[in-house]
Amino acid sequence: MATAATDRTAAPEPAPHVFVVPYPAQGHTIPLLDLATLLASCGGVRLTVVATPATAPLLAAHGDAVGELVLPFPSHPAFPAGVESAKGLSPALFGALIVAYAGLRAPLGDWARERSGGPDRVAAILSDFFCGWTQPLATELGVTRIAFSPSAVYGTAVLHSLFRRMPQREDGDDESPIGFPDLPGAPAYPWRQLTLLYRTYRDGDEVSEGVHRNLLWNLEASSFVSNTFRRLEERYLAAPLADLGFRRVRAIGPLAPDAADAASGRGGETAVSAADLCAWLDGFADDDGSVVYISFGSMAVLQPPHAAALAAALERTGVPFVWAVGTAAPLPEGFEERVAAAAATAGRRRGKGRVVRGWAPQVAALRHRAVGWFVTHCGWNSVLEASAAGVPMLAWPMTADQFVNVRLLVEEAGAAVPVSWGGIQAAPEAEEVARVLEAAAGGQCAHVAARAKELAEEAAATVSDGGASRQELDELVRELRELGSEPKE
Repeated sequence: MATAATDRTAAPEPAPHVFVVPYPAQGHTIPLLDLATLLASCGGVRLTVVATPATAPLLAAHGDAVGELVLPFPSHPAFPAGVESAKGLSPALFGALIVAYAGLRAPLGDWARERSGGPDRVAAILSDFFCGWTQPLATELGVTRIAFSPSAVYGTAVLHSLFRRMPQREDGDDESPIGFPDLPGAPAYPWRQLTLLYRTYRDGDEVSEGVHRNLLWNLEASSFVSNTFRRLEERYLAAPLADLGFRRVRAIGPLAPDAADAASGRGGETAVSAADLCAWLDGFADDDGSVVYISFGSMAVLQPPHAAALAAALERTGVPFVWAVGTAAPLPEGFEERVAAAAATAGRRRGKGRVVRGWAPQVAALRHRAVGWFVTHCGWNSVLEASAAGVPMLAWPMTADQFVNVRLLVEEAGAAVPVSWGGIQAAPEAEEVARVLEAAAGGQCAHVAARAKELAEEAAATVSDGGASRQELDELVRELRELGSEPKE
């Protein structure tokens, strides 16, 4: 890929040039790159994606549709040197990553100003909501900024509501309810289920104040673009929300690849190929929907009690499974060896399991007919990938926006069954997890599985020609084209 859009300078009337600024976390970068590729495929706009050396390889899966600008990761005293993304990062450092990444503001501004009089003049900025610092940058450059949300509209509003209203718990009680009066239904959550970004806020602390400032800047953006779809979040898209600055929200999701692209490397290198994993799943062809796929995302590392409860439940129930455990999950001693031994003797019979150490081709797995349920933390990318594939979820939220997502899925969409509400602090008993697995595998949650199939149909329809998400995408492209190539007055 080119490091800038300079190879098109000969064009007499260059298309508007859009800066795309992802946040360096897998769940944020991947959907924004998916969106950038979609925008490029529509034509009439040029896009340059900002990356650092560690995140630049993710652009490879998107071909030459977009240009790239690779800049050194900015240093910051609150953030460890040599780390450039949220992958494997301690949750305690997530706020510091937001603040450190804001150090790109100056070099990006210099790059844009150097080209302000030429065909590569930046006409707009499309950036992740954790890159709120691009709002004052856009103001300095005199251009439009559109905020991208990789999360549910509901979850995005809850996050911004916290930093907009700054509610407090009573007497240090982790169960103290925190209400959201400006959201439909005025929901409330116990303090412990709120994002750690907010619960660790300290008045006057540089990182805390930096996170606070970054999120409030989003309320000045011209609009939000959200990776969601209307039938899933009708309630939160019906009218502008105070917690999002009454800005327009375009629902353009789900940004999940279709079956033909399910084996692509959009998430980076995997520990097992999609072809290999699907060949293994083919062994369950006579028992469609019998396999449980398990993953807690690219950032979460299960605590030992959680991993032990899940491992014990899997062994107790004999449910066939694929568990993408990452590279550092503390599985119980001997569990992997027992799974491997069973695989060597059981052939393709029920009860066989597979442990994947590292990043797994999740979309390909969820699209496979053998996979019937998904044990997930309910990060929003996983939610949308499961929804697009029609796979019902066994929801086990841990932190961040996951509790909000699960409430949406269980109480409103009806496409998930909760496993545990304890989060990181409290692991369920193995018997409790086993009961949920047995109920799902035994057909006792057929209504949830049926609703998941309906969601898949709705997701496919909304991104098809004439669908609501497709219309919103087309309108976004028109908006970007209309910005033109002439500087604002």
